[in-house]
Amino acid sequence: MATPDAAEAHTSFERALILTIVVFAGAVYASTQTIILVSLPQMQGDLSASIDQISWVVTGNIVASAIGIPPTAWLSARFGRKRLFLFCIGLFIASCLLLSISTTLEEVVLWRIMQGLSGAPLIAITQAIALDIYPRERQGMAMAVWSVGLIVGPVAAPTVGGYLTEIGDWRLVFLAMVPLAVFSFFASLAYVPEWPAERGLRFDWFGFVAVTLGIGAAQFTIDQGQRLDWFESTEIVLLTVVAGFGLYIFVAHILTARNPFLDPGIFKDRNFSVGLITMFFYSPLIYIPMVLMPNMLEDLRDFPALTIGLLLLPRGLGQIVGLSLAGRIVGKVDCRKLLVASLILQAFTTWAMSQWDLGIGIWDIVWPNVLQGIAMGFIFMSIITITYSTLAQERRTEAAALFSLVRNFGTSVGISAAVTLFVRFATESRATLTENAEPFNKLFQLPENLSFWDLQSLASVATLDSQIARHAQMVGYANDFFVMTVWALALIPLALLARNSLVGPR
Repeated sequence: MATPDAAEAHTSFERALILTIVVFAGAVYASTQTIILVSLPQMQGDLSASIDQISWVVTGNIVASAIGIPPTAWLSARFGRKRLFLFCIGLFIASCLLLSISTTLEEVVLWRIMQGLSGAPLIAITQAIALDIYPRERQGMAMAVWSVGLIVGPVAAPTVGGYLTEIGDWRLVFLAMVPLAVFSFFASLAYVPEWPAERGLRFDWFGFVAVTLGIGAAQFTIDQGQRLDWFESTEIVLLTVVAGFGLYIFVAHILTARNPFLDPGIFKDRNFSVGLITMFFYSPLIYIPMVLMPNMLEDLRDFPALTIGLLLLPRGLGQIVGLSLAGRIVGKVDCRKLLVASLILQAFTTWAMSQWDLGIGIWDIVWPNVLQGIAMGFIFMSIITITYSTLAQERRTEAAALFSLVRNFGTSVGISAAVTLFVRFATESRATLTENAEPFNKLFQLPENLSFWDLQSLASVATLDSQIARHAQMVGYANDFFVMTVWALALIPLALLARNSLVGPR
């Protein structure tokens, strides 16, 4: 297919075909961020990992995605958009194959990082292609198709992942992505047009390396701090210093360099700054339940992987409904009010989840997740609208890259913090419950308990210890959900700091 000089270079059929191909490729990658969530409990047992260690399978991928976003524009201009697109698909295929034969946690995390690095440019390029092949008056339709495609994949992925885990194991989940990605590669090779490379474009590699070093060290510090006893560990102290140094150099560099990685003037737009901060702190609330729930439902309720996948589906469907409804009204109402109302709804759902106990049923799980998905759709659309509502058009490309970077980094930090809090809550709860498991406790002296809870019997003590562990874990999950409730409510003042989203750019 010839190199396009304008959107008019393609017929309607060619545009639809190209859009379908790139949306499919993006959806295949986007699915990998959720398809593995249901398999985490099985991976944890198979790889002999703790819950904070197995969380690196998720956070490592998200951090890599954040790091891979900023240089995408330069790489695309330097080597050509189609070449970079095909290279990323090829790297993604290789990562899936390597994951399907991995035998250690270190290998899984390494290849998941590789998968994230390959996928970050894929998403950005698919969006750019979808925009470029259509004339301006039809770009809204193209973005709607692109958005739906990239939402449907992650929404359906947990159920598919649960089924694949049920009939095989977690490696089959990654192996199943290979034929889909191979199809994307050859379809793109045949039909996606090439855009000419631009040799003169420059990229601030010094600033990029500084922020990458800071983000990577900060993520590792938060993720491993609990396991290594925080600042009692020399490793954590050194990583904290590296993180602080990297982020300090980055800030100093963008404030003093002639052509910095990021123009600090963009932060003068109040709505953009408020939206960026809000997204950083809100983004963890999107993923934390999806990371915690599979382990909770398998370990404490003994649900099979397929059932867990099906129970995650209503949340995704609710998100689609929320995004669809929000898309119809964000231009007609002040998004600050919409954001506040949606955050209150989000807080209500996580409060309901904090009331869960070891006897929760299917309906107890489904209805909070449906409402939470709807709230997420409204919140996400409101934050995006606020962020870009007063920003000058020429700054939006730079702003989009920064927005994605902040969202992914906030997600990874939040997941690590939530897992750390879960471990601490569960440990403290177990210690408290164990203190009361002694012969002089009046509950053990009740006639109905004497025959069952015989503390002189090893079998009875083992059963009691198992029950204490289960209840302690449930308290850990419930407390995490309650923290998320407070977290959502604490974001309300940020929404009130923004200007009216209906005013427009100044």
